[in-house]
Formats: sequence, C-alpha cells, structure tokens
Amino acid sequence: MTPDFTFSIKSIRFDEDYRPADGTRLTTNFANLARGENRKQNLRNALRMIDNRFNSLALWDNPDGDRYGVELDIVSVDLDIDGSGNAFPAIEVLKTTILDRKADARIEGLVGNNFSSYVRDYDFSVRLPEYNRGQTGFGIPDDFGDLHGKLFKSFVSSDAYTARFGKLPVICLSVSHNKIYRQTANRHPVLGFEYQPNESSLTEQYFRKMGLRVRYFMPPESAAPLAFYFFGDLLNDYSNLELIGTIATMETFQKIYRPEIYNANSAAGECYRPSLEHQDHSLTRIVYDRQERSQLAVEQGKFAEDHFIKPHRAVLDAWSARFAA
Repeated sequence: MTPDFTFSIKSIRFDEDYRPADGTRLTTNFANLARGENRKQNLRNALRMIDNRFNSLALWDNPDGDRYGVELDIVSVDLDIDGSGNAFPAIEVLKTTILDRKADARIEGLVGNNFSSYVRDYDFSVRLPEYNRGQTGFGIPDDFGDLHGKLFKSFVSSDAYTARFGKLPVICLSVSHNKIYRQTANRHPVLGFEYQPNESSLTEQYFRKMGLRVRYFMPPESAAPLAFYFFGDLLNDYSNLELIGTIATMETFQKIYRPEIYNANSAAGECYRPSLEHQDHSLTRIVYDRQERSQLAVEQGKFAEDHFIKPHRAVLDAWSARFAA
C-alpha cells in the first residue's frame, strides 16, 4: 500500500526587507534579487517597476497612473512523503494581491506567476545531461517529467491548495530563444497580440505533463511575447486586473534576467526569433550573475537527487504508478 503524500503551504511577503529562507532555491527570480550588498535597492527597484507596469496597463479610471499597487507573497509548498514530518521543499510560486488605492480595496490576484521546483532542476540539470552523455544526438527519456507532472497535479487538486486558493494557477515564463513566433490576428485588450511558435519546445512538453496548456501573448508596450501556462480558459477564467498583475510581475523579472529579449529597444514584429545575443537592448539598474544561476541549478538538481529522488525512489515509483491508475 503506497502512502498519500501530504502537502503543506506557507508564505512570506516579498518586499524590500525579504531575505531567502534556507530551503529557498537560490536560482528563483525573487531569491536571486535578495542577495548581495545591493539587495534592498534591488528589491525596491523591482517592486517599483512592477507597480509602474501595472498602472501603465490598467489605464481606465486611473488618470494619474498611480491607482494600483501590487503585493507579492512567496508561496512555499512542502511535501511529506512518508508521514514522518520531514518535508521536502517541493514547489515555490508567487501570489499577487492588487491594492486599489482609489477604492481602498484589496483584490485577490493570481497564484503561480513564477515557478520553482527542485525536481525540475533535477530533470533538466542532472537527469537530462546524464541521459545524453556519450550519445551522438540529443534525446529525451520516455518518462521525462512524468513524476514532476504528477506531483504538480496532485498538489493543485489537494485539500491544501483548494482551501487556500480560489482559482487554478497561471505560470508565466519567457519565450524559447531557439523558436520562431508568428503574430496572429487575435488580440486581447490586456494580453495583447497572440503569437504561435513554429514548433513545440521541451518546456511546453514538460509543462503539458503538469496538465498545463500554453498560449503566447505580447502585452501592449512590451518588447516580446510571454508564455502563459494555464488550466481551463486563460482569456475568460481570469479578470483583466488578475492578468495585469501577472504581466507586471513577470515582465519585470524578465526585463532583469533576459534584457536582450524583454528590454530590447525595438519590439517583436510579426515574425519574431528571440535571441540572448541581441545587442540592441537596455539594462535595468538591477544586476545579476547569469552564469552563477546556471551553476546553482545543477547544484540544486543534485540536492533533489540526493535528498528526494534516490532515498525515496521505491515509494515514488509506487505512488506514480498508482497515480496514473
């Protein structure tokens, strides 16, 4: 008999006083900003960028462009696999809350936005390179992402999730830099023009195993499309303010981490090929070490292998088989 996994949720405010907890993945966008001697200024600047971007999109009844603010909470999900109380830090996402200063109201935003997972680090930074070591061509294991996808779907359907959040998550990521995206005629008032890629990416396939579909939109005054991963109906299940909260938050992170794409000095055209080699871009005043971030992904993938995958492989395999059934 395989055990039922138990999820527990805790949250911490992401503000200029935020410091990463011991269990936080240091490659996470928000944790990466909160390190070093300039951490407080980094955080203050990023939060200001988010508020400014939100107000630039929420134009109605907002003549001075300062009606709204965004509060962010880091939601950490721990997984107890055997009932011992020794939980593994499974997932981290962001939750937005919108402050309407004119109405003196707090509006629930979306959960998801950013997405962090030690098991995903293991899959992409440990398992996939090991699988391809010594091979002449690039290959993907048949069950690649299966366990991670089942863990995520199990969390979203858990009592812990449904008791805490009223809507299903939306995750917003960068476009792939080795695909071509073509603009369609479909245009949403907040999400902007929809784009379609020339082929599916490994990230799309990985998130599909999590139960998520993807659509690509370039919001007004953006430089490039964003990838929105979601359940259900992205355009009708969420309000404009909820979507704006996600756009403002994640576009800000992408401007910092991928300025070649999201802080480019010219916007994507009808046919768009993203490139991290693009030189015509501007830098924010927030600096980070992209090489260190890649190295940390490998370290954190090995952490997942040593503390989660290997010690519990038999239990995980049995649970995974039962989940599929």
